[in-house]
Order: sequence, then structure tokens, then C-alpha cells
Amino acid sequence: MAERKPFLLRIDPQVLEALQRWAADELRSVNGQVEYLLREALRQAGREGKAGKKTGPKGTA
Repeated sequence: MAERKPFLLRIDPQVLEALQRWAADELRSVNGQVEYLLREALRQAGREGKAGKKTGPKGTA
């Protein structure tokens, strides 16, 4: 597994509460849920690319 880097996130308390409920429903930690949602958003936007490589919407560098 790739190295994980810590990242501080400021978030609205109501958003955090909803995220905690969602994570619990899907048997994930809040951190895992945030990472899952970010990966899904990147995939849907066509921006997931390979680790360390920035790609545009059509997979171009």
C-alpha cells in the first residue's frame, strides 16, 4: 500500500455529523469514507490517473 500523508481538514460540524453517519452505515471510518468519496469524485471527473501523475479530463497530461 502507498504511503499515507496526514491532511488537516476544517469542516462544518453538520457536514461532519452527516459524514460520520454515512461512514458508519457503510462500515468505514470517517477517514476511509472521505478517501472513498474523493476517489469516486476523481474517477467520475476522469482525474484519477496514476499515483503522482496529473491528468486532465480525457486522461491527457
